[in-house]
Amino acid sequence: MTEKTPETILVAPDTDAVKCDGGGGALGHPVVWYDLKDQESVTCLYCGARFVKSRKVASR
Repeated sequence: MTEKTPETILVAPDTDAVKCDGGGGALGHPVVWYDLKDQESVTCLYCGARFVKSRKVASR
């Protein structure tokens, strides 16, 4: 079985928190929130998705 490469998700530089549910509806994982206030990136402990602050994404 081939494992899926974890996704990298770019978020706005002023993002304070991100939510991850693993995608895929019922095939995902429980919803978890991660704090990004004092970090540039965070990795989901369930699925490995990596959330990265990026200037390429418009701020809210």
